[in-house]
Amino acid sequence: MARSDSLPDAKTRILDAAERLFMENGYAATSVRMITGAAGVPVALVNYHFGSKQGLMEAVYERALGARGGSRVSYLDKLEAEAGGQAIPVDVLVDAFLSSALRLTRKDTISGEVFKQLIGRAFYEPGPGTEAFFPIEYREAVDRYRQAFMRTLPHLSQDDVVWRMYFIVGIVAYAMAGKDVMRMTETYSLADAGRPDGILARLRPFIVAGFVAPAGVMPTLFASA
Repeated sequence: MARSDSLPDAKTRILDAAERLFMENGYAATSVRMITGAAGVPVALVNYHFGSKQGLMEAVYERALGARGGSRVSYLDKLEAEAGGQAIPVDVLVDAFLSSALRLTRKDTISGEVFKQLIGRAFYEPGPGTEAFFPIEYREAVDRYRQAFMRTLPHLSQDDVVWRMYFIVGIVAYAMAGKDVMRMTETYSLADAGRPDGILARLRPFIVAGFVAPAGVMPTLFASA
């Protein structure tokens, strides 16, 4: 006997199917009909529960990332309280930022490998970027880090700080998604490939150096292009 679409787990079946198909095919290549076919529910239920395909993707990310509960910036709050109004050292801020990225790959609600593939798909495939799917509290958390980095690096303009955060987020997403260019040659094996903690430990000094570098000046070669 077919299961009724009114069962309480219909929404969960849609989320499960969407998560798997978005991971396998990417957002752009996955249709709502593919998702509802895999979930065994009518197409109308996607609109009913999520409003749209993008709303469904947002729900997939929200489930993967977990409830807010103040945890997104709780460690930053602690660091700022301990600093007593003083700027937090760059390496401490970078550690906090990277630790939050590492925790995302260890969420109990979704395997680290699935999450990394979702991130990789969202960053590198055509269509909406990952920022379109992340819950608003994550955007707020990134802005809190922006403010903290600006207090720590007062000699940099806001544009400099935001660009450096932009580069860092891209580097972390690239590394965590497993986009290992070195594997293209198959001539050298990276010791920590596939280990998020090892990857982030190797990224740390590179990222710290990027933040403390002098403000960029466009080279004459590019300025005259």
